[in-house]
Amino acid sequence: MPRYDKCHAAVKNALTNDGWTITEDPLAIIFADARLFADIGAEKLFAAEKDSRKIAVEVKVFGSLSSYDDLEKAVGQYQIYRAFLRKIQPEREIYLAVAEPVYQKFFQRESVQFLVAEFGMKLLVFDEIKEEVVQWIS
Repeated sequence: MPRYDKCHAAVKNALTNDGWTITEDPLAIIFADARLFADIGAEKLFAAEKDSRKIAVEVKVFGSLSSYDDLEKAVGQYQIYRAFLRKIQPEREIYLAVAEPVYQKFFQRESVQFLVAEFGMKLLVFDEIKEEVVQWIS
């Protein structure tokens, strides 16, 4: 089982407050001989569209001495999870959840924005104190 980042509960509550139902905690990603775990699986029903949307969320704190080291690990996890999910649950989108201060201080850098765009990463920016989703970035 995975070890949760310190913001895990805040992200779960932010998703719930945003109308999502937590369906898996953690979300098992099983493909061939690989058994991995994304932090959260969630689903939201859109009545107007009579459809639901499923997401996988990987929470990252970016608390080490080098945010770029944290980004390397996060990008690797994101790409692996996304590749496996495309095969086993193609309807599920994956998001990297980062706290608003991390997004403002690190993810606004030109180099980081380039990488996020280059790798087609989707972000969920959250307020850890208010336990709210601040922004969805696709």
